[in-house]
Amino acid sequence: MTKTAERRYTYEDLSGLMSLMSGDEKHGPAATSTLDALWVLYDRVLRVTSERMDDPERDRFLLSKGHGPMAYYAVLAAKGFIPVEWLPGFGSYDSPLGHHPDRVLVSGAEIGSGSLGHGLPIAVGTALGLRAQGLHEPAVWVLVGDAELDEGSNHEAIAYAGPAGLDRLHTVVIDNSSASHARPGGIAARFEAAGWSVESVDGRDHEALYAAFTTPHPGRPRVVIARVEPKSA
Repeated sequence: MTKTAERRYTYEDLSGLMSLMSGDEKHGPAATSTLDALWVLYDRVLRVTSERMDDPERDRFLLSKGHGPMAYYAVLAAKGFIPVEWLPGFGSYDSPLGHHPDRVLVSGAEIGSGSLGHGLPIAVGTALGLRAQGLHEPAVWVLVGDAELDEGSNHEAIAYAGPAGLDRLHTVVIDNSSASHARPGGIAARFEAAGWSVESVDGRDHEALYAAFTTPHPGRPRVVIARVEPKSA
């Protein structure tokens, strides 16, 4: 597999990369809502590159919000994980870039995702597995949507991770007001009640995102709630 990393892409290039994906995309708002958080993570926070995907000391990023992965593919292409030339084929029959990421086909994808409610429980298990192996440096990051928090599997993961002290676990919740059963302030309150370190920020403000992503949280898992425009806006 040949990856194209000759050019150094910037955040300003991402809209152009996303425009290359002209397939039958059904989840445009789901994709664009994640763009800024994904860029800040891959550009400034995550300790992972395309050359380090087999390194046990790498950070792990799990995209639970896997429906509508255009922004994810654009960022992976910008960072040299996948060829930019793959993007125009997005969603086609013979393309590795499906409507849900496939970890077998997409370099950089730690999990196959798209079924709501799976990513956070898998991230909890990943953090536990790394701890059991004595790997205390790798951080585990998972990006979820606010609607996923309607799923019972996430209730269990949130309730377990806090008392377990999984301080290498980090969750980014993209809040675009699409949850069916949400209450104002309910996302933060739920994580706080389970013992997590919690912060809510503007999901389009790169400096606020970076500061929240890098805030120390000894002994506790961390969640950053990234507020973006409502899905229906």
